[in-house]
Formats: sequence, C-alpha cells, structure tokens
Amino acid sequence: MIMGNSKGGKRMSKRDVANSVQALFQAHPGETLSFKQIFKALKLNTHPAKMLAIDVMEEMAWDDYLSKVSDNSYKLNLKTQVQEGTFIRKANGKNSFLPDDGGKPVFVAERNSMFALNGDRVRVAFMARRQNHIKEALVTEILERKHDQAVGILQVEKDYAFLNTEGNIFVHDILIPKKKLKGGKTGEKAVVKITQWPSAESKNIVGEVVDVLGKQGDNTVEMHAILAQYGLPYKYPQRVEEAANKISGEISQEEIARREDFREVLTFTIDPKDAKDFDDALSIREIVNGKSAKSKLYEVGVHIADVSHYVTEGSVIDREAEQRATSVYLVDRTIPMLPERLCNYICSLRPDEEKLCYSVIFILDDEANIKDWHLAHTVIRSNRRYAYEEVQEILEAGKSGKSAPYADELLMLDKMAKALRERRFKNGAVRFDREELHFDIDADGKPTRCYFKKSTDATRLIEEFMLLANRTVAEFIGKAGHSGNATKGKTFVYRIHDQPDPQKLENLRTALAPFGYKVKTSGTRGAISKSLNGLMESAQGQREQKLVETLALRSMMKAKYSTHNIGHYGLAFDYYTHFTSPIRRYPDTMVHRLLTRYQQGGRSVNQEHYEELCEHCSEMEQTAQNAERDSIKYKMVEFMADKVGQEFDAHISGVQSYGIYCEIDENHCEGLVGMHDLDGDYYEFDERNYCLVGRRHHRKYQLGDAVRIKVARANIEKRQLDFVLAD
Repeated sequence: MIMGNSKGGKRMSKRDVANSVQALFQAHPGETLSFKQIFKALKLNTHPAKMLAIDVMEEMAWDDYLSKVSDNSYKLNLKTQVQEGTFIRKANGKNSFLPDDGGKPVFVAERNSMFALNGDRVRVAFMARRQNHIKEALVTEILERKHDQAVGILQVEKDYAFLNTEGNIFVHDILIPKKKLKGGKTGEKAVVKITQWPSAESKNIVGEVVDVLGKQGDNTVEMHAILAQYGLPYKYPQRVEEAANKISGEISQEEIARREDFREVLTFTIDPKDAKDFDDALSIREIVNGKSAKSKLYEVGVHIADVSHYVTEGSVIDREAEQRATSVYLVDRTIPMLPERLCNYICSLRPDEEKLCYSVIFILDDEANIKDWHLAHTVIRSNRRYAYEEVQEILEAGKSGKSAPYADELLMLDKMAKALRERRFKNGAVRFDREELHFDIDADGKPTRCYFKKSTDATRLIEEFMLLANRTVAEFIGKAGHSGNATKGKTFVYRIHDQPDPQKLENLRTALAPFGYKVKTSGTRGAISKSLNGLMESAQGQREQKLVETLALRSMMKAKYSTHNIGHYGLAFDYYTHFTSPIRRYPDTMVHRLLTRYQQGGRSVNQEHYEELCEHCSEMEQTAQNAERDSIKYKMVEFMADKVGQEFDAHISGVQSYGIYCEIDENHCEGLVGMHDLDGDYYEFDERNYCLVGRRHHRKYQLGDAVRIKVARANIEKRQLDFVLAD
C-alpha cells in the first residue's frame, strides 16, 4: 500500500511511516505527543498519510511500545519496557544492553545509544518488536559513567590535539585543548580525564591530559598504560607512602606479652622464588599424646601476617587499600595494595625477624584429622624462607631416603596435605589443576621464555593448609552449633561460588556428546562434581583433552565475595572465606578485623555496608585479572615479534564468528586466524558445538583440534597476534 505524504511529493510505505514514528518517539522518550505535533514533525500533509500514521500508532500501542494517553495522543511506553543494566560497546557497531537481572543481551543500534560508552550503567526502553527483526533497546538515560579517563596516543596538530584511544571504549577520538596537554607530544602515551561527554548538541568528547606516560613501546610506559586503561593506580600517593614511613616496625614487650609466643617453634615460609611479600608461614611440632602413645599428634600453625594491627580502619593507608582492594600482578611487576614499607618489610614474614601474626593453630594426627584448634594473635620468627622448587626437591629426595634440614617436618606436612586433598575430592570438590602462563624476563623487561607453570606437591602443600585455615575460620563464624560459638548470625565476609549454570552444563553435554563423553546436568551437587571430575579424568591424554577442559571450565560460575553465604561449589565447602593473604587482598584484612572484633565479644557490623565492600572487592578482583591478562597478551606479542614467518604446531583454543584462536603447543602463545585467512569456503559459526563448518566442502574447525600455523603479524600496539594456517 503506497500513499503520498505531501501533495505531489514523495510517497511513503507503511514501513517508512512506522520507522519515522518510532524515531520520533525515541527522540522524545518522556513526552506525550498529539496527532497534530506528530503530523507536523513528520510532514504528513495528506489525509491518507495521516490515517496510515494513526494505524501504525494503534499497532504500536497493541505491541505495548506506545501508551495511548488520549484519543489523539500517545507517548513511549516506559513502564513495562524499561530496564537498567550495562551498555556494551562493540567496534563493529553491534552494541548491546546487558540487563541487571542477568537476562540475555539486547541489541542497541548506534543511533539509539545516546553515545553511551562501554561499561556505562544505562536505562533503556525496549523498542516495538517489528516483524522479522531482532529485539532492540533504546538508551533513554545514562545513569553512571564507567570511565572518566582514557589512555591512548597523542596527536598534536597546529590548532588542536586529540587522543587516539585503544580498544572500543569511546565512540570518537578525544579532543584536547592545546593548553590542557601538560607538555604531551605526538606519539606519546597519555592518560586523559574526560571533561565533556557527547550530547545532542555536540558529539565531541573533550578532555585534558592528567599524566604523560612516555614514549610508545617503552616497557614501563606500556605496563602503566594497561593499568591506567582499567582505572588502576600505577604509582603510590605520596601522603600514603609518608604515613607508612611513620609506622614503627619495632615490637614492644607489652605487645609480645599479649600474644601466643611461637618464636621458638620451627616455622618457615614457602613461596615463589621471586616473591617479596611473605604473608603466610607454617609451624610444626610434635606434641605429647596422652591418650595413645601409638598415634602421634602434631601442632600445625598457619600464621598470617597481622596487617590489621598496623593498618587501622579508616586511616589514610586503609582508605587507599580499600580502594585498590587487591595487589595487581603484571608479567614484570607487582602493583601492591599496601605501601612497600608494609608489604615487603614490616608485615612480610621474613626469616630470622620477629613478626606479628594472626594464626589458626591446629592439633592434627598424621592423616590431618583435626583433634582441636584455636585462633590466636601470635608472634613468630621464621627459621627459613623456602622457594617452591627447593621444597619440591626435598620432598622428592625424602621419598628416596635422602635427608635434608627439616625434611622430616616437610614430609609430614606433605603427607597431611595429601590426606586433606584426597578428602576434599571425595567430598565433591571439582578437580581443576589450572596451569598458569609465565614469562622469564630480562633486565629490560623483554620476555626470553614463555611457559606454563604446573602445580607440584610443594605448591599443593601450601594450598591445602591455606584452604584448611580459610574453611575453619569461616565455619567458626557461620556454622550453627559450633563449640562455644557465640558468633552465629553475625555479619561476615565469605568467599562464595555458585553451582554451574544448568544451561551451561546442558551446552557442555551437547558439545561433548559427539566425542562419546557423558556429563550429568542435574542431580545433587556432589553427583554433578563427581561427573565433571570423571569427565576430565577420562579425557586425559586424548586428542580432545583441551576441548573438554576448556568447556568444563566455562561451565563454572565465577567465585566472589559476599556477606550472604551459599558455600563454595568448586571446593565443596559449606563455609569458606579468605583469611590467608591480607597483604595482597583487602577482603582478608576485613576478615581479620571481624574475627578480632567477634573474639572480643563485639556486636555484629552493618551487613549492608560490608556487602557493598564485598561487591567492590569482587569487581576490583575482576578488573585486576583483566589487566593481568592484557599484560600477558602484550608480552606474548613481544615474545613472538621476531618469529614472524615461522611455523608451529598448535591447537584451536577458541572459536568465534570472525575466526579461530590457536595456541602454540611449545610456548602457549595465542593468536587469531581470521575468517578471511581460512581456505576458499564460506564458514558458518556453530556456537553450540564450538566450531566453524564450511558450507561447500564441510571442512570443520573445532575447539581443541590440532593445526599447523604460521605467524603472520605481531602487532604490539594492539596486543594482537595474527596467524595463518600453514597447511
């Protein structure tokens, strides 16, 4: 049906009118528009065109897209169609809105985005669902800006300057008045604070330079740029450093008298060889067992640096630590949560120095069964600082009868740790032995070697005792009927991990069925975790092992902090917290303070306030992990820069609609084979089965497949490796 919209003018279809009406109401989301205003705005001058517009509006009201205010006026229906959530900006224009309620993402066209930026909290109205169209949302209000600063490369012209930003956070480059450059020059990386956001009047983003990082390509500049990109600090405020320098490291006799004294008990730390902040130590001594001379008992102390003794709540150091919430571990440096004087010296459990601790003291038999335990503020003196590699050598030598200093004690702790680990898996813990990518770095920060670090008996020894301490103190607060427990129901910080999403488990089952694997998608918590463990065991050594491990890991939820305890699914603990790393994690410091308060008979703290702190810490943990991943990507590309043109064996580590990610087997560097570089066919993305399938030749590229690749490009600026298939 074709009608004219003006006398002798261009004729409009019903679709044209519908699009025009929709755009008009989107531009005036809170206003009631009369027929007269609508006809005038859309220049509908003929009777048939006006009647067509009225028909369209009636259909939109039927769809709940419009609300009928009177017989001759409508407005956008914001009541049933409004939601709040996060805006996700994509470089290809396929932006989306992620609802707070965890619903599926909804497409937002650029024209409907109100220039929202990646991560902004927004309010949207859902648009009328037109026939054969996907669901769309329209941003009606930007509630909170995620980013108020940007990182990029300066370009200074004669009359103006602007910042070329990295990634897809901003719609346009950021204009910078020349007087706000802070001495920055073309080609330098800089941090810019946004002073003017895009609006209907001006699409420009305007900012001012707050810090010139330095020349692009310099190692420190690039690491600082990664931190600044995520809003993470890369230097310590001077006032916080000064406050830390005023803290005395001396321990008075009065303080020692208030504590349990472990200075004469064998104690040692076990950490990575390059660690500087030692926040946990183990002590062990055999004790007299009055009940039975046959079975030996041991006192094992898990001693944790008493950060809360030095960092008082609300102090300038505490406020900075709370804001940071975590230390950030980039490939070549640590950005500590606490000033260096505290984290590397005063609080760090360095050998042959008296240190204050908060300790969980266990009485255990040689199978690590808990006979008794208590929580105490202590003073210790570490006898020895071990690296994991040293302990591993002692454990391996001890099994063959060779002896070394403290070998008997280390072998006993190893035996206990293995018993704890075995019981944990028997109780339903999920067996994920994650490998961590590491680099050897030279004096200039250049990577010389890239490799996966695997778990050993030495790392697992420490892990099991830390898990035991964390679980025990969480049970002490949360578990009903605990012996002498007067803290039941009091606000506490838990580390929680929800059960796998049923839909993700179903996707896992569907994807692995063609390989002959079965996995439970429903049943008890223990039955599902047992099924997942069986799945990964049966895939060991098989061609599809990487596929199985990757998909199983993706089916898991993320662990987080909360005052609302739901237990920890992955560890199969009903109660779990983080108590053992207060030097590098703020939640552990909060836990220390709460435990001390409740031990002294203090009242429960405000749950709402602590829940907000938990949410902040969970968010900062994720941000830090993203920055850490970006530093790995940067070093990965830097490591491969001189290997362009070389061929490597690899496997497919990710499948997307735009290509396949491949991980090199010998050094674990990952790059993308773009869709345009795949051989002559049109490939369809099978999202459910994680593969690309050729339409003509039916060639399939699936997650986990072995491939031979050639390094095509190494773009350090974009932190991007491009591969092509060599065969």
